[in-house]
Amino acid sequence: QVQLVESGGGLVQAGGSLRLSCAASGLTFSTYTVGWFRQAPGKEREFVAAISCRGGLTKYGDSVKGRFTISKDNAKNTVYLQMNSLKPEDTTVYFCAAGRLGDAMMRSRNDYTYWGQGTQVTVSS
Repeated sequence: QVQLVESGGGLVQAGGSLRLSCAASGLTFSTYTVGWFRQAPGKEREFVAAISCRGGLTKYGDSVKGRFTISKDNAKNTVYLQMNSLKPEDTTVYFCAAGRLGDAMMRSRNDYTYWGQGTQVTVSS
C-alpha cells in the first residue's frame, strides 16, 4: 500500500522560509518522478515543482522559480521543497505526488498516480 505524507507547513511572515517534506512508504522514490502542487479555493491544482527519479532533472512553475528548490533523498524515501522569500500569494494547501511518467509530463497533475493529503502553508503580510 502506497502512502505519501507531507509535513512542514505552517504560518510564516512574508519574506520568510519553510521547508516541506514528503515521506513515502510502499513505493521507492528512486523509481518515481515526484512533484509538488498547490491548490487555492476555487482554483485548479497548480504545478509548483517536480524532480526526476534520480534527481538529475528539476522543473518549476513560473511563479516560484528562483524562490523554491526541490530536492530528493532517495535513501530516506523523502522529497523536500525549500520555500524562500515567501509571499502572501503562496498561501494555500501544498500536495506531494508521485508517478512513473516522462520528462515532458512532469508539470501535468493528471499524470501522477499517488497523492498525499496536503499540508497548509500560510504567509502573513
